[in-house]
Amino acid sequence: MTYSDDDMLMLSGIQHFRFCPRQWALIHIEQQWDDNRLTAEGHILHRRVDDPFYRQKCGDFISLRSVSVASRQLGLYGVTDVVELHPTDDESNSIRHPKYPGQWLPYPVEYKHGRPKRNEVDEVQLAAQAMCLEEQYGIAIPCGAFFYAEIRQRIEVEISNELRNIVRECAEKMHKIFQSGQLPPVTAGKFCDKCSLKDICMPQIAGCTKASYYLNKYLYEETA
Repeated sequence: MTYSDDDMLMLSGIQHFRFCPRQWALIHIEQQWDDNRLTAEGHILHRRVDDPFYRQKCGDFISLRSVSVASRQLGLYGVTDVVELHPTDDESNSIRHPKYPGQWLPYPVEYKHGRPKRNEVDEVQLAAQAMCLEEQYGIAIPCGAFFYAEIRQRIEVEISNELRNIVRECAEKMHKIFQSGQLPPVTAGKFCDKCSLKDICMPQIAGCTKASYYLNKYLYEETA
């Protein structure tokens, strides 16, 4: 399937979707958002790397920031944190840069404020970026990387077939939910504690943790 301009969804949303489809729908369908410490730290980190005019020759590779990417097959578009261009001798699987002679293979790099996750929440976003670049330039990108600020370490990720299938599955479900306009049902878990939209998503649960709830409850019981 090929998506039109009107059907394209934000690529960054695939990370939200993998974390929680309901969170993604609240943000991308209902336009809800609220910051917590984790999201605030992420904004600060990305302000340091989001410069579309930045390009630098770093030894053997070129570093480009805020590169626009899109895939008609996935129906996703977005902007990468960094795309490094690594030199290659493979003329059949490379691109050219107008300012730097030679053959180059794109290598997407995402900056995250925390540490590696136990599932593919981060990896799906990186893989989606790689798949967009592949479609745009007719190349194959075998891997990319994350830089995690909390541990100050770069971790390379293989863009495996399994990861690609997860991206395709997520993208397809995102489009179906977006077209329906319906919020997915609540699926509560420990991951909810890290969600900045917890109070919006489950006000009847989140509200019960507030001091005002207990004061009203016990004052009512004492006067009843």
